[in-house]
Amino acid sequence: MNVRVLLIALWLPFQAMAQGFAGLGATPGDFAQPQPGTALRFPQDHGAHPDYRIEWWYVTANLTGPDGTAYGLQWTLFRSALAPGDGAGWQTPQVWMGHAAITTPQRQFVAERLARGGIGQAGVSPAPFAAWIDDWRLEGPDLDHLHMTGAGTDFAYDVALMAKGPLVLHGQGGYSQKSGSGQASYYYSQPFFTLSGDLTLPQGKVRVTGTAWLDHEWSSQPLAQDQTGWDWFSLSFASGDKLMGFVLRGAKDFTAATWIAADGTPVSFPDGAFQATPMARHSVAGREVPVEWRVRLPARGIDVTVKALNPDAWMATSVPYWEGPVTISGSQGGVGYLEMTGYAK
Repeated sequence: MNVRVLLIALWLPFQAMAQGFAGLGATPGDFAQPQPGTALRFPQDHGAHPDYRIEWWYVTANLTGPDGTAYGLQWTLFRSALAPGDGAGWQTPQVWMGHAAITTPQRQFVAERLARGGIGQAGVSPAPFAAWIDDWRLEGPDLDHLHMTGAGTDFAYDVALMAKGPLVLHGQGGYSQKSGSGQASYYYSQPFFTLSGDLTLPQGKVRVTGTAWLDHEWSSQPLAQDQTGWDWFSLSFASGDKLMGFVLRGAKDFTAATWIAADGTPVSFPDGAFQATPMARHSVAGREVPVEWRVRLPARGIDVTVKALNPDAWMATSVPYWEGPVTISGSQGGVGYLEMTGYAK
């Protein structure tokens, strides 16, 4: 395979297309589609699902340094398929992309990696768990005990994660609906990680501790064709309770949420129960992006203000988006993470 063909193979699945953010509203074609009533199986489902078009393993963390400074950390591995199925060597249709980031109150550090599957450069194995792209790794004997590394030209991190609660299945036993017309994904989280380790920044090493949240999601058409992007919240309250909620923006916005009690018991909420209203916007990368929100889940008495730690937490990657840590105030206090995609110039 010549260099030009390789670059096309790596980049094409991740480029913005006509159907929604990054082409995720494109029709699924021959790819498998999530079905309600399908039981997720572990540890098998911690691994890759090559018959589905898109998949990601996503870690975000809210951290504190010795002097009380707040930090955010992100580690993401994306898998995208040119066709269903796997294969050996260069014959595989699977391509991979990794994002690593550290957010400080003043700066956003970002790096990206691209890889072709089938040659060992990137992949995921379920047990023992290992997800990697080049030398960025998320691995351990199981998903409850992980070691995570990532780096860019001017930053790095080396941290340990330990789960203090159960996995959480979103939607109907992991079947997460994304539109009124039936688009869906399989989606579960491990939102109960504690984290400790080191960040390496231009000023030197910083010892950090905090909490982390892992998402694993896969689908073949997670957006309807009219949906242009999403606003996704993972919120950890001082009470120990947690909330995952998202707004999928389209001709008619679609929302869903999972309330996660401190003991890990989940309760799913359908379209309309979760409400997120932009309160303040910020100009970043030529876009006006909401960086302060009013978030409500009336069924649980939640009415909070969610505010970005750093409004400039822009991921200037092949498919750009906003991702960063947030603070929570109002009916409950806490910290969390916010992801916003599909905001055009």
